[in-house]
Amino acid sequence: MVSRVIPVDPFDLVIFGGTGDLARRKILPGLFRRFCAGQMPDSARVIAAARSAHDRDEYRRFVAEAIREFSGLRACEGGTLNGFLDCLDYAVVDARGTEGWADLASRLSPDRVRAFYFSVGPGLFGDLAERIHLHGMATDESRIVVEKPFGHDLASARDLNATLAAHFDEGQIYRIDHYLGKETVQNLMAVRFGNMLFEPLWNSQYVDHIQITVAETVGVGGRGEYYDHAGAMRDMVQNHLMQLLCLIAMEPPAKFDPDAVRDEKLKVIRALDPVEPHHIVRGQYNALDGEHPGYREAVGNPRSSTESFIVMKTHISNWRWAGTPFYLRTGKRLVARSSVISVMFKDAPHSIFGPDAGRHANVLSIRLQPNEGITLQVTIKEPGPGGMRLIDVPLDMTFADALGPEGEDPPDAYERLIMDVIRGNQTLFMRGDEVEAAWAWTDPIIAGWQLRGEVPKPYDSGSTGPGDADLLMKRDHRAWRGINP
Repeated sequence: MVSRVIPVDPFDLVIFGGTGDLARRKILPGLFRRFCAGQMPDSARVIAAARSAHDRDEYRRFVAEAIREFSGLRACEGGTLNGFLDCLDYAVVDARGTEGWADLASRLSPDRVRAFYFSVGPGLFGDLAERIHLHGMATDESRIVVEKPFGHDLASARDLNATLAAHFDEGQIYRIDHYLGKETVQNLMAVRFGNMLFEPLWNSQYVDHIQITVAETVGVGGRGEYYDHAGAMRDMVQNHLMQLLCLIAMEPPAKFDPDAVRDEKLKVIRALDPVEPHHIVRGQYNALDGEHPGYREAVGNPRSSTESFIVMKTHISNWRWAGTPFYLRTGKRLVARSSVISVMFKDAPHSIFGPDAGRHANVLSIRLQPNEGITLQVTIKEPGPGGMRLIDVPLDMTFADALGPEGEDPPDAYERLIMDVIRGNQTLFMRGDEVEAAWAWTDPIIAGWQLRGEVPKPYDSGSTGPGDADLLMKRDHRAWRGINP
């Protein structure tokens, strides 16, 4: 099945931090793929802005190397690559000074969408927003894109929102979470609200519990200094897992409109119960075979009490989900890279097949990465003679098999999200009050374990995390789904 490509209007995109790792790995290759697909017009302009002294030709060589390494496209080369490189420009700009701003302003085209991507640390957001206005670059058709972290706690999130609001309207601010750009996450809304099959069952009467797992095989890598001040709770739960929880649990919006969707997500966050201390397990990974250092060695802090793994159980206090637990799990250096939402339905109220048939349950699994897709586990009779023996089998819709042309890589989340910025569609971006509500729920949890002086449990690299995470589920007579690649 070939997806329908709807071209966007010509635009100017300024990437602050255009020589950084995010631009090299995600933003520029994503734009190139949209150019290859015919969605990004030839007349669009992408201007990288950074302090490094480069000219346009040097920057184009830098981008060409990045695209060959990260774009994932084999056929889109030659003249197409040259056509994309012709859209690129480079400007030397000092984010906290005056150098280069007048020159950057002179390169922007009038009467078209202007997007400013803040691919830099949050400490520069205010300086950039102020100078964009000071030099007359902000128009009614201007948008800014900001990357996480959106603050370190509630107070800093409020300060950051106030800083951005001093220069841009909320409708111009795009807080990007790449998880929301994944095809499966968007399909989650289609599955829920586009099929009569699921929505009547999507409540505490039929759902036993829901598991959300985001597992990584990598360690903290070069992010050690940042990560040791953040931890898995701030780095993953407060944003990525929170967004997945909202999409699973929210009420149907009145229409598929940015504010209508985000209103319902906000209601979920505000309905979350506080998490009890015995419903949380934190962990730190150990070294692996002498090759990879343990967490404390990786961050250079032998006394670190920051978690690289966290599991928690929470509830949503509303009519739809009263009594249904949500289990969240995320960690680094685990056995496999896997992001999965599992909706575990209740057992049939009465089994006509007797005790020998065993226990069987329906499970809807939404795989975000890798191998994006949706699987529904159903119970059938095992083929063959010898009585009624029941087995569970999957009804599998792996997107690469069901929807994608052979040999074509699935779209990256950044491709969709950047095009949504140009179109002015904020549905998949977080609103300021949503961010603050998430921190308001998160802060007391972090303050609680800091007050108690809790130290994360050690766990082996390449495992599923500390054993206490399994005990948390066993106390509820449940079990984690396996972490499978």
